[in-house]
Amino acid sequence: MRGRAPAAYPDRMSTPSDPAAFAVDPAELRRVHGFVSAFTRRQAARTVDFPGGFAALDDAYALSHGNNHLLVDGPTDPEALPGRADELLAHLPHRAVYVLDGPTAAACAEPLALAGYTCATVLLMRHEGPVPELGGAREVDLPSLRGPVADSWRRFLPEAGDEVVRDLVDRRAARLRGAPDVRFLASHDEWGEVAAWGDLYLDPASGVAQIEDLVTAASHLRQGHAGVVLDTALRTAAGAGCATVFLTALADDWPRHWYGRRGFVPVGTVHCFERV
Repeated sequence: MRGRAPAAYPDRMSTPSDPAAFAVDPAELRRVHGFVSAFTRRQAARTVDFPGGFAALDDAYALSHGNNHLLVDGPTDPEALPGRADELLAHLPHRAVYVLDGPTAAACAEPLALAGYTCATVLLMRHEGPVPELGGAREVDLPSLRGPVADSWRRFLPEAGDEVVRDLVDRRAARLRGAPDVRFLASHDEWGEVAAWGDLYLDPASGVAQIEDLVTAASHLRQGHAGVVLDTALRTAAGAGCATVFLTALADDWPRHWYGRRGFVPVGTVHCFERV
């Protein structure tokens, strides 16, 4: 949700899916939703509460939807939501509303669609397989990722201008505020070049961790580097005492099936309504 181009810039309409379609442990889903809400609040430069949610805002990355949106994490008035977005995001060129609860998203879908929003459904997928025995990626700093991340965004969003790419690259610094322990992991090729990377957000006190923004450089596709990063993240999370490890994947894109083969199963959804 925070990183992939399709999730950040949906270009198709989808119908909010029914969470009853998943074999969901309600307590586990509350833990994941709680992590998403807490991360969003901590990452934001400022927040503005409204009934049923809050606006997460960061003027330093004004063109990043992931840093400037409304998050609905409780009961809200669906009819009032388009107006709230216009009010709270009035200083921005985009509108973005992310809804955690499936029935709430279904209730909000029509008012937002009438206001010109499209919707992408993002799966919350929890790891239920064994912890990998091998890893191989290592922790890296932000400067080492700037070039590869910028190249990947230009590949995902060829129409994006330099200002948009800059915000999407630089916003990674804000993620350091999002969780008690934030790590950037990368797999390197034999010449030391970054081949794949991803974020790991750890909250050992709650026992929850999130893997996010797992990306492979175009020049290193299908060489196993993403698997190295994923395995390392899972091992690291287990070592930190996080029994709940989840990630996000678009419901209608191929990565969800790759994650499924690696032990991740859907436990819920986030519905991303956006207007540009």
